Amino acid sequence: MNIVVNGGTRGIGKEIVLVLAKKKSNRILVTGRNQSALKQLSRSVVSGNIFTFPIDMTLFDDHERSFIEAVKSYFASVDILINTAGILVSKDFMDFATYEARMMMETNFFGPAALIRSLQPMMKKASHIVNITSMGGFQGSSKYRGLSYYSASKAALSCLSECLAEEFREAGIVVNCLALGSVQTEMLEEAFPGYKAPVKAMEIAELIVDFAIKGNKFYNGRIIPVAFSNP
Repeated sequence: MNIVVNGGTRGIGKEIVLVLAKKKSNRILVTGRNQSALKQLSRSVVSGNIFTFPIDMTLFDDHERSFIEAVKSYFASVDILINTAGILVSKDFMDFATYEARMMMETNFFGPAALIRSLQPMMKKASHIVNITSMGGFQGSSKYRGLSYYSASKAALSCLSECLAEEFREAGIVVNCLALGSVQTEMLEEAFPGYKAPVKAMEIAELIVDFAIKGNKFYNGRIIPVAFSNP
């Protein structure tokens, strides 16, 4: 399968790539901001089925053409897109600077949305777009102080998933969203030092990969909560 993982240099995204790479027939293009981390990830897999493209999602528009050219150089079509890139800044709403708020919205929503728009023409019937969001953006879930912009950005991506499932229905492209609870990652540790999540990144990565490969047969336009606890 031809798979694009957006945001695969650390945390859940990195673990998703490592799980996918175990199957040699999978060919995975991984994006990320950290070029050295991308190189290290590619070298760590002996099967050689990982390709990389360094990009900051806040600047996607500036690199869209070169990104599409890179994808086409590896793949004739895209079977799966997993949007896991994200950034979390924990701060009271009134303390946010505008640039911080825009950075989170660009990384967590506008970037993934632009990526979908770029890759959609390369997708065929039964291709699967899986957007990774958060229970913080899940309607009716508990909300937490300091996560206003993060939760709002994830809620936007969740709603977009529902909308695109309808827009892409005629083309047969399936769009779903997994809203995760707290997972032990570097991003969580940076935002909430000392907090220990009940789920490890590798554990949730295995679930996401299984869903990305099989979930398009059972779901479309769904926002599925995946949380043992919240947070």
